[in-house]
Amino acid sequence: MTIHLSAAIERFPIAGNFTIARGSKSEAVVVTVRLEQDGHVGHGECVPYARYGETPQSTLAAIETLAPAFAAGMSRSELQQVLPPGAARNALDCALWDLEAKRAGASVAVLAGTTLPQHIETTFTISLGTPDGMAEAAAKAAHLPLLKIKLGAPGDAERLGAVRAAAPGTRLVVDANEGWHPDDLPVLLDICAHCRVELVEQPLPANADQALTEIDHPVPICADESGHALAGLEALVGRYDAINIKLDKTGGLTEALAVAARAEALGLSIMVGCMVSTSLSMLPARLLAARARWIDLDGPLLLEQDRPDGLAYEGGMISGAASPLWGG
Repeated sequence: MTIHLSAAIERFPIAGNFTIARGSKSEAVVVTVRLEQDGHVGHGECVPYARYGETPQSTLAAIETLAPAFAAGMSRSELQQVLPPGAARNALDCALWDLEAKRAGASVAVLAGTTLPQHIETTFTISLGTPDGMAEAAAKAAHLPLLKIKLGAPGDAERLGAVRAAAPGTRLVVDANEGWHPDDLPVLLDICAHCRVELVEQPLPANADQALTEIDHPVPICADESGHALAGLEALVGRYDAINIKLDKTGGLTEALAVAARAEALGLSIMVGCMVSTSLSMLPARLLAARARWIDLDGPLLLEQDRPDGLAYEGGMISGAASPLWGG
């Protein structure tokens, strides 16, 4: 049956600046998809990422090219064969899930055979900055249960020490965004262990992470840039202890659910992550929460303003209630 597809690029200012080892940005640029069929409308959102060769324009073009296929009634299973994992497929896949749920009069959670916890604990991200600046930000957020600290530049030991001193009772995870060198890794991991860090995300470049098989892991190490979708998942075993599943990497909820199941079978712990984006991106990822040890779905908290009917955040917790924005 005919599905009408439309898509657009949207921009959401970030509250202040968001800085990681690769640079800073002041707005979240997303591509949104709308699928309409018989009076029912499904929505999806993705974040094109330059690290993976994506731009908003190229992502929009890839989506719009499929308008004739959707007019002919393209299914989710067919979509998996037409587009590779990535941002474009994510927005389309999530919009199809939303459309299916609305047509069925059921939630996506029911259709996917999963359940949502009533409350979901999420990280809150502290951007890369000076030790004093990061300590100040951590002190303001010390009432939250879990902070994610962006590192990946000279002076990380000082940054981490300052953050821990400013938030002595808060759980910490660290994201180096490929910014550490193999020679420095043992010392930095020991410092993380001393500071009671629970997880270190992607310390080495994805194409140079073999050293992770040759050193002790006093803190569990999580793959992000090194692990995208089902293909190559087995290669992470022995290098990593966990994988960060992001729908913009897997190309949507369909493959993300498969990645989670396979990761569990391989003995990898699961982190559910996000890009800086709105609740329309968080809602599909939220369906992985019950399987995840760490949840990093704070994207809307970093924006000046979220979408209407977005997720409810309070004290580092996300409500598991249904949302009219996506998923039923």
